[in-house]
Amino acid sequence: MVKHNVIVLFLFFILALLTECSADKEPLKINFSPDSTAIIFSGIDQAGLTQLRNAQYPDSVLSDLISVLQTPSERATNLKEMPVQGHLELTDSTIVFYPDTSFVSGRDYLVITHLNTSFVDAKRILTNGVSVKLRPVQKVLSR
Repeated sequence: MVKHNVIVLFLFFILALLTECSADKEPLKINFSPDSTAIIFSGIDQAGLTQLRNAQYPDSVLSDLISVLQTPSERATNLKEMPVQGHLELTDSTIVFYPDTSFVSGRDYLVITHLNTSFVDAKRILTNGVSVKLRPVQKVLSR
């Protein structure tokens, strides 16, 4: 029984290492569109995109995965952190966030997403830093 558990654990580590060291895995990219009218998410895991396309209610799933907040900055300290309302569009390889009102020049926007996140990666397994909490990707974009 102990030998079986050791083998299962070893296979789990090998699978985690292979998954983490995959050459085609690229980091999630979050940037404004060239004209700064939208936020583009690229480098999304292909399996994740397929799941989003096949979801029964993709709009609600996407809105749970992505949040955009207007945040105070050094230039505009009197602002409150507030959600930016908008809609999301799923394309072949990207997700695009279109705000209901235009992004304001000189303001900062905090983007929080759970796209491409995972519970465990090989580095955290080997350093005993395994957590059951998902860590979202966060990026501040300045318009």
